Amino acid sequence: MADIQGSYDDLFTAVPSALALLLDDGDAGGSVAVFVDGEPVVDVWGGYADADRTIPWQRDTITNVFSVTKTMTALCALILADRGELDPAAPVGRYWPEFATAGKENVLVRHLLAHTAGLPDWNGPVEELYDWPSATARLAAQAPQWEPGSAAGYHSLTQGFLVGEVVRRVTGRNLGEFFAEEVAGPLGADFHVGLPAEHDHRVALSVPPSSRDEDYAASAPGSGASPSAATVIRVRDGNSVAWRRAQIPAASGFGNARSVALVQSVMACGGTVRGVRLLSRAGADRAREEQFSGEDRVLGMSVRYGLGYGLFGDTFGWGGWGGSLVMIDPENRMAVAYVTDQMREPAEDNRGLELVMAAYDGLGGLRG
Repeated sequence: MADIQGSYDDLFTAVPSALALLLDDGDAGGSVAVFVDGEPVVDVWGGYADADRTIPWQRDTITNVFSVTKTMTALCALILADRGELDPAAPVGRYWPEFATAGKENVLVRHLLAHTAGLPDWNGPVEELYDWPSATARLAAQAPQWEPGSAAGYHSLTQGFLVGEVVRRVTGRNLGEFFAEEVAGPLGADFHVGLPAEHDHRVALSVPPSSRDEDYAASAPGSGASPSAATVIRVRDGNSVAWRRAQIPAASGFGNARSVALVQSVMACGGTVRGVRLLSRAGADRAREEQFSGEDRVLGMSVRYGLGYGLFGDTFGWGGWGGSLVMIDPENRMAVAYVTDQMREPAEDNRGLELVMAAYDGLGGLRG
């Protein structure tokens, strides 16, 4: 069985055992963390930080979690809403006047957070993702693909620029700076949107699924998705230095399971973790206000969206391309995070769910 490092409460043995099985099954490396009441009951890692399996995954190894980054961006917006500086029900144009053109005058901030704004596709060159003014100007000039608020279509890359530009207009800081100063810094969380060069040596690059190479491209998991002319993002893009440096707040966050679970414990614990208060309880609960329920035009599957998070029964969270995931359970004050460098085909990937279920095995004993 694969060697698992780290620590865990004896009640949660199923979690490191599940990670070991994934590594035995061929995964390169990864980390899992379970936080209850803002404290780790599982913080484990194992495997390798490279495709050649020569560099062991370490305690401080970080990797690109792709769309799990959206939960960090959403948290920033919710913090501003809780402070009264941002109104989710206000038109985006109140904060970003240039946006209110081409049929977007009635796009509300909450539409951006809930993937209902009608701007799901990134149609520019990949290189333009690395230039914030160009990326946001392109989106400000676009016309929506549907009446804003009337339908949902997953804004896989665009959501981060849209929400991030609103945050920048409100605060004068880009999303990465705001997150670092207002969230990661106070919590002591090792998560970054826009990764400084000094952290490059800790990065585990994404490993494509077996039989795939670095031209492997992101695709929707559902079978009923609408055809799209959106720019294709490949593994080689996500593994580039330009991607790491850039502010792509929907997809370029770097961290490990410990940092993801710590940050999102804020949402699991009513806005306060380890004595650090980022939100009121009402502000944290706002994430679960349903904005849309039904078929997602891009994903081709049924979804429920809150304010920046996917809703799943009494829990909420989101996953990223390649398999990373965070699940938040406010009733049990639990956050579960899985971060991996090993991609699998979306239709075949249940790893995050398996680890969440393993965490619930332990929770039953803890609460029982």
